[in-house]
Amino acid sequence: MTAPIAITTGDPAGIGPEISVAAAAASDRSTVLLGDAQLLRKAALVAGIGWPLPPSVAIEPVTTEVPVVAGQLDARNARYVLRMLDAAIDGCLRGQYRAMVTAPVHKGIVNEAGVPFTGHTEYLAERTGTPHVVMLLAGGGMRVALATTHLPLAQVAGAITADSLAATLAVLDHDLRTRFGIAGPRIGVAGLNPHAGEGGHLGREEIDVIAPALAAARARGIDAAGPFPADTLFVPAMLSRFDAVLAMFHDQGLPVLKHASFGHGVNVTLGLPFVRTSVDHGTALDLAGKGTADAGSMAAALVLADQLASGAHAEK
Repeated sequence: MTAPIAITTGDPAGIGPEISVAAAAASDRSTVLLGDAQLLRKAALVAGIGWPLPPSVAIEPVTTEVPVVAGQLDARNARYVLRMLDAAIDGCLRGQYRAMVTAPVHKGIVNEAGVPFTGHTEYLAERTGTPHVVMLLAGGGMRVALATTHLPLAQVAGAITADSLAATLAVLDHDLRTRFGIAGPRIGVAGLNPHAGEGGHLGREEIDVIAPALAAARARGIDAAGPFPADTLFVPAMLSRFDAVLAMFHDQGLPVLKHASFGHGVNVTLGLPFVRTSVDHGTALDLAGKGTADAGSMAAALVLADQLASGAHAEK
């Protein structure tokens, strides 16, 4: 019997519970919702879904620390969020679950609770002891990976090194082959500076770090081209040449993808010992509890998790 997919239902005050039950109930895949059972029941009713949920949907109960008010964050429930993640991670590692799908959490409220938390991507890497993970978003006919993730812009240039790019390209190439089923992945790489540095006049990172790292990657058999100016790399004619794009920082690559696919894009963490996907949006506190949240991205994340875990070809 195929193991189910775990769904962590996100910050209890956001739309995570609603979109999680909606996506799971609408799917014929075997899923397990991790979260407070009473909260999930209320979320199902708010979302207009019958209760109990279909037989394909099970619940692994994790109880909130304090009562939840939709749309109102409470730092006392930060530990609840982390307990859900830990249960799903442990279940994936021991084979109880075949993949993990995560609803959005609020980074700030976890930090306010006294737990340093940069995001799902970094937390999963630390908890699994994975030395290098890569954040990739898929949607709108694109796959966009990031050389750096949740960093202040002032720290980005210093974080882009030959070693970090080598590790990122290795993970990206490997998972495009093994998870996405692309035999010879073609990767287009953006420069860091405007016009990819314009020959060193607008910065030397392309000359000193990025171009040598790409040459070294090609010598290892990775088809990595660039660095290209980001403003031209994302035009359709250029995108058609590549199976994935590697952007240097979060807000270089993701605005383009989200413009093309917001609400249906999927966040994938590459390099982990199991499949993890997530939504392309945040907790949307202003929509919580109103029954108007769109579960499209969560449904897409569930479909892609199933494809990647089963070895089926995953479209952009």
